[in-house]
Amino acid sequence: MTTGPQDVMTLDPTTMNVVSRVAAGSHLNGRLLFDGGVLVQGQLSGHIVVRGHLVVWHDATVRGRLSVHGDVYVFGNLGDAGAPEAATSVECSGMVCVAQSGRSHAALLARRLQLYEGADVKGPFKTLRPGESVPTLQDALVAAAT
Repeated sequence: MTTGPQDVMTLDPTTMNVVSRVAAGSHLNGRLLFDGGVLVQGQLSGHIVVRGHLVVWHDATVRGRLSVHGDVYVFGNLGDAGAPEAATSVECSGMVCVAQSGRSHAALLARRLQLYEGADVKGPFKTLRPGESVPTLQDALVAAAT
């Protein structure tokens, strides 16, 4: 069997300012704010704001309402298979990239979407047009109160 050229994605945590980590076997849940990038190797859920890049590693799972002020790289699970796509939603000011091993079962709003061969994506996706921006957390709280 002959295989064609493969896409390669290289991530540098230092350049990406990944300063926080949810380790494998860890479960973090709640209203969470991360200043800088986050590498998730365990489970992360809740109302989450990331002021940087979010990397969802192999075997990791991220669920809930996420606002990411950077890019999202999915090698593991974004949302749960079988759950309604709206159960997990991501508002991303940059690009959402789903790798070959990645699974996204979420509603996505981002500047761009990049899929690698074999990526599993289920759920609605909306791209931002030039001049549009991701709603801020304050905007979302005001909208929810009305």
